[in-house]
Parts: sequence; C-alpha cells; structure tokens
Amino acid sequence: MSLGTITPIPRSFDEAKTREFYVGFLGFKVDWEHRFEEGTPLYMQVSKDGCVLHITEHFGDCSPGAAVRIVASDVDAYQAELIAKQYKHSRPGVEDMPWGSREMSIKDPSGNRLTFFSNSPEISS
Repeated sequence: MSLGTITPIPRSFDEAKTREFYVGFLGFKVDWEHRFEEGTPLYMQVSKDGCVLHITEHFGDCSPGAAVRIVASDVDAYQAELIAKQYKHSRPGVEDMPWGSREMSIKDPSGNRLTFFSNSPEISS
C-alpha cells in the first residue's frame, strides 16, 4: 500500500483576480478549466513545475482561508522573481523559521495562505 500526491483545492471568489494572482503573479499556468454551463462557477487546474492546485468557485467544495505548504527548491530565488514583478497586492518576504526552513507566505485574493518553503539540508522535504 502506498499513498500518492495530494491536490489542494483553494476557494476562489473572483475569477479575474484569481487568474491575475496565480498566473500573472505566481507564474502558474492553467492546465484546464471546467464549467457545467455558461455562467456557472469555474473549477480549474493550475500548475507550476511539480505543484498542482485545483481552484474552485463552487459553494461547498472547501472553505476560504485554507493554508497550503509548497516545497520550493530555492525560495529566495522565487521571492526575487516575484518582487521583480512589482505586483501591487503583494511584496512577500522570506523568513528563517526556528525549525530550520526558509519560508515565504502569501495570501491569495480569497484569503488562502500559500507558504513556499525550502528546507535546510538536515531537514527532509
């Protein structure tokens, strides 16, 4: 028996702001999107490298304000890339945590917190 990867599902309330944040700012790409029909809530998959998220506008799929931790090979390089974009809603910083990781937390437009982290060599991912 073994377990596979997980797919977090953050809640979204505004499609345009969500796309601007995940695609324009964080650099994810839209893999696919689904609506049951025109004018109904969006459900889409975005990805960047090995990180995959499903984002939903559907009531009841999940609660807003979720927290997701995402391993980053070099959180400092990613932070520099994001700062260079001069995104008006976020200028994230990186912190050294007492448990040995370097972390950058960013809230999306719906209040979900994404924490990108790199571990020190003595801590495994």
